Formats: sequence, structure tokens, C-alpha cells
Amino acid sequence: MINQNDLEQTKTPWRARVADYLSLERNVSIASASVFLLGLGEELWKKFLPKYLEALGASTPVIGLFGAAENFLDAVYQYPGGWIADRLGRRRAFLIFILLATAGYLIYLFSPSWPFVFLGLALAMAWQSMASPAIFAIIADSLPQERRAMGFTVQSILKRVPIVIAPLIGGALIAEFGIVRGIHLGLVVTLLIVALTLVLVHRINIEVKVAATNIRGVWRSFHGAMKRLLISDVIIRMCESMTGVLTILYVTNVHGLSAARYGTLIAIQMTTSILVYVPAGRVADRVGRKPFVILTFVCFALFPITVVAARSYALLIAAFVIGGLREIGEPARKAMIVDFARADLRARSVGLYYLIRGLSITPAAVIGGFLWKITPEVPFMIAAAIGMLGTLIFALTVEERFAS
Repeated sequence: MINQNDLEQTKTPWRARVADYLSLERNVSIASASVFLLGLGEELWKKFLPKYLEALGASTPVIGLFGAAENFLDAVYQYPGGWIADRLGRRRAFLIFILLATAGYLIYLFSPSWPFVFLGLALAMAWQSMASPAIFAIIADSLPQERRAMGFTVQSILKRVPIVIAPLIGGALIAEFGIVRGIHLGLVVTLLIVALTLVLVHRINIEVKVAATNIRGVWRSFHGAMKRLLISDVIIRMCESMTGVLTILYVTNVHGLSAARYGTLIAIQMTTSILVYVPAGRVADRVGRKPFVILTFVCFALFPITVVAARSYALLIAAFVIGGLREIGEPARKAMIVDFARADLRARSVGLYYLIRGLSITPAAVIGGFLWKITPEVPFMIAAAIGMLGTLIFALTVEERFAS
């Protein structure tokens, strides 16, 4: 006898079944596609910006300062981005952020010296940072709680697919035309992609109900478990930020690899992330989120030390696989944040969370740049120790019932 549910499923178009399985609601799909398109453009040159700065005459401490500036802007832009998304709506917010970022891309393109790159960063970060609370809010607005982790999984995959593809192309452009001209060509492609993304964003349609409150009121709305998650997250991101902008320098200057081979390592890292996202998300729904977040934090701690310890290209590949596994619990962590956030304060809650996290880790990249002066290995070893501390704090303070 044919089961009624099976019969109904056979009548449903396969595309609709796939969309339902992956929680591809219309607005979520548009937001995720926008993330994919702009990521495809940015990742042609983004990972190579430290080498671009070096080519324009910047020293290692200045490159460390660039990483610190990136973290600082990532922090201070989050809450204004959430405020704009709540006040003006998700669609208008997206349009504003993309146009600001475009101005930054143009400054990158025409920078005659490294100080101009800092000015470009201040504008280009509008998409990466200001748009983040809006993306979180769209997923939470559009999907029920039990489907949000899958929504973040798909968004995370589409965010990272360009990191697999684009650095390979960007590295090839740099190998062919040199660091400066190669990045310039990548920026031209990015500007073309922006035009397509603006057309797509016009189709976002979400009604937003907002509460009138100040930043203190948003902080008071935070769940206790969310605050404890934030503490451990800050420590883990200190680990990441201390060596984030230095990794390409270590791989190219110390290990002696080309920019193109570094692009291959980034592709391997992101492919690893993509392959584990969906199965990890499905298993986490059954066994709980906490083990996956712990595994994510452990990999954050292991990545810098494995990069230093690698004595061959094969071992570097293994290190970047571990780097890819850092993302295994990210959709679960993001779902925890929006689950705890009040619906009428959603974008601002996400913005405040990342504002606090970002400001807390701002000095890490500068410290890493100066520690490099002792020996290049020192910032990586210290970052690993900090990462293990953050993992321990999360494991001991965030209860399983709040991580499921």
C-alpha cells in the first residue's frame, strides 16, 4: 500500500523538495546569493591584500595595523549596520552597504601608496560588517527556529564557495601580471559583479517590526548563555586575529611558497568547510550543538601551530584542512545567537554581539605584528595557547541545554 506522504512527496517538484530540505526561503535565497556574488568578487584579491600592502611599501607592523584596523571596523560597523537594518528595512540596508563598499573597491583600485588602502578599507568593510546583522536577521525573520541552523549552513556554504574558486583565479592573475596589476584586474571584475548584485537585492521583501530602545536596552535583552558564549567567542577570535593577516606572510616568506600555491591552500581550506557543513548540521540537530562548537574552537587553536609545524607542502595541506574544520560548528553558533535575540531587536542584538567581540579583539593583530619581530613563530604559538583557553571556557560555562 502506498503511503500518503510518499505519494505527496512524489508529486512535489524536486526543486521544491531540495529548497525545503535546505531551508531556501525566497528572501534567504536572495541574501545568500548576494553573499555568494560579492564574495566571488572580493575573494579574487582579499586574501592577497597583505602582499598588496607590502608591494606598496608597508612594513610588517603596518600590515599588522591593517589587520587591527579591519577588526576594529568590523566591530564598530556591526551595531550601526543592525540599527540601519532594523530602522530602514533589510532591502534598503543592503543597497546602502553595497554602494559604500563599492566606493572602497574604487579606492583600492586607484591607491598610489599603502595609506590609501586604509581609506579604502573603511568603506569596503561596509558590506562585510554592516551587512552581517541584516543577513542574520533575514534568516531569523524568514525561518522558524528549528530550521535556522540549516539556513545558516546554506548561507555559510555560499559564502565560502567563492573562497575555494576565487583565490585560485586571483593567485593565477598575480602570477601572470604581478601583485599590483593582478589585484587591480580582480577589482575590475568585482565592480562588474556589484551591478548584478544590486539588481538582485531589489527583490528582498521583509516587513520589520522594531522596538524603540537604546544600546543599553539591547544589552539587557541578552540571555545569560548568550553572554557566556560571547566571552569564549572573544577569546577564540583573539587566537584567530593574532595570526590572520600574518598567515600568508608565513606561508610565502618563511615556507617560501608562491601566492598561487597559497591560493590553493585557501581553496583546500574552504572545500573542507563546505564538505562538513551539511552533515555536521544534520548530526548537530540530533546530538546537540555543543560538541560541534567545541570542535570548532579546538580547530581554531590547532590551526596556527600546525601552520608553523609543517615541514612540507603535504603537512601544510593538513594544516589548512584543520583550518577548514574551524567552521564545522559555525552555523550552530550563529543559530544560537539569533535564537536568543528578541525578534524586535534582532539585527541590533546581532550587531551588538559582534561590536563587543570585534572591539575586544582589535589589538590582537597589532600584537601579532610586533611579536613577529621576535621570530615569526612566536605569534602563532601564543595564538594556539589563547585558543585552547577559549575552548576550555566555553566547555565549562555554556550548558548543553543552551547549545542545542
